[in-house]
Amino acid sequence: MPPRGCTRQRYKTIRPPLPNCSVPPSRARGCDFVEMRNGLVHGWLRAFCLGLNTRFRGSDGHPSLMLALDCGGACNSVLYRLPPDCVDSCMTSLLEREMGWLPSAFSPRWINARAGDRTIRALTFCIDRHSGRYVSDLVPERIAEVLATAVGNHGSMAEYLYATVRHLEEVGIHDPHLWHLQSLVAAHIEAAYEVDR
Repeated sequence: MPPRGCTRQRYKTIRPPLPNCSVPPSRARGCDFVEMRNGLVHGWLRAFCLGLNTRFRGSDGHPSLMLALDCGGACNSVLYRLPPDCVDSCMTSLLEREMGWLPSAFSPRWINARAGDRTIRALTFCIDRHSGRYVSDLVPERIAEVLATAVGNHGSMAEYLYATVRHLEEVGIHDPHLWHLQSLVAAHIEAAYEVDR
């Protein structure tokens, strides 16, 4: 396991100039927040581009792809404003979770998100395309095949996709790309069970 202290050192280099910051999308788990709003982020999109993972929701026989923010397009996201009195502890928690294993496949980045008539500066974690864990050029059908068959000690990727789509809908974000993938995954699973009958 890599030294955990390295994340605190990295935090010092990205600390926001103000005591509050926003962290999209659904990266504030485990942290309190004083405000939550949706915002449009240009230049980034959700993609199953982190893989191939044999831990958590994958195995040696059926590795998984994980969801990450990748360059290109745009996506609606949830923005969280952290309480001024616990920014340090929340940032440390986020960095330890997102960058706990080195080398990390995620880089912290400051981005601009448009929320109504406001532009909000937000911190997020995006895939490092130079990481050995970056996967690109997979067609949706191939991604769906991986998601339909990957399962590990944290559950299946089909469950993960469903939970992600459901959570986004609950906060008012409809992601057509993820809905399409969910449809393809469901068809793949149904076809597999038809063969077993």
